[in-house]
Amino acid sequence: MGYMKSDARIYVAGHRGLVGSAIVRELTRLGYTNLVTRTHAELDLLESEAVSAFFAAEKPDFVVLAAAKVGGILANNTYPADFIRDNLDIQNNIIEASYTNGVDRLLFLGSSCIYPKMAPQPMPESCLLTGPLEPTNRPYALAKIAGIEMCWSYNRQYGTKYLAAMPTNLYGPGDNFDLNNSHVLPALIRKTAVAKATGAKELVVWGTGTPKRELLYSDDLAQAVVFLMNLDEGTYGTLLSETEPPLINIGTGEDVTIRELAETVGRVIGFEGELVFDTTKPDGTPRKLMDVTKLNGLGWKYSVGLEDGIRRTWDLVKDSLV
Repeated sequence: MGYMKSDARIYVAGHRGLVGSAIVRELTRLGYTNLVTRTHAELDLLESEAVSAFFAAEKPDFVVLAAAKVGGILANNTYPADFIRDNLDIQNNIIEASYTNGVDRLLFLGSSCIYPKMAPQPMPESCLLTGPLEPTNRPYALAKIAGIEMCWSYNRQYGTKYLAAMPTNLYGPGDNFDLNNSHVLPALIRKTAVAKATGAKELVVWGTGTPKRELLYSDDLAQAVVFLMNLDEGTYGTLLSETEPPLINIGTGEDVTIRELAETVGRVIGFEGELVFDTTKPDGTPRKLMDVTKLNGLGWKYSVGLEDGIRRTWDLVKDSLV
């Protein structure tokens, strides 16, 4: 079991999302029996008084903060005020209530978009705040950076043990397959499924196909989160420093081109037509690869390969997509 005992009260905020649902599945698989969850209808995380009352009543020992307002480029550009305000409110309310109610460990989940647009590749934790952000998701990224800073500030001022983990691009069951605002892999799965079902001879992919992306299966992320929460006191303590943010990357440390990704999806789904690249469409960032030296050094490495993960995802969603 590690540091968290099987009957520890563990609150997973955002348990219905791609990340939160995977974490709940993993904790349940490992035999944790005292999980605390609330739907949005039961608890609005934007309401500080409601969050305070919930923490005072439930008294969780551990908190995984996987709740966030998320979306693609279109949503980020259309609703920038919502993205910065709502994400700041959610994390402010949960981090403060965790401190007030004596939570032992809190793990705050961010995103790789916190790193500068032109960060070195692969991106080490130390490149945080060393350059300008990607403009399209700056409000979201700044909220997440504030969350990291908040964990660090509470640790320094109050002696808390809050850790911020930054996952790379995630995929898996429970992902968003809406073509208007989904990320690259679920969009490719959806488009390829439709192309196959309609007997299309070709599939149009945005951009040149040359940008590279790192992808992590959601169950792997969940295992990494539980691994970190369960580190022994001494090892966990090495991640909490006076001089550096309590920040750790979670990823595979490997990436593929968009073309390779589209080809892999085609293989899994059985689409035999041609890929056509629409070079009038934007490519986005050329590369976003996580440096996972720190996490690997603690003894954790991903286990689900890309084709295997896409196959698992496809098997779970294929009946509902076409």
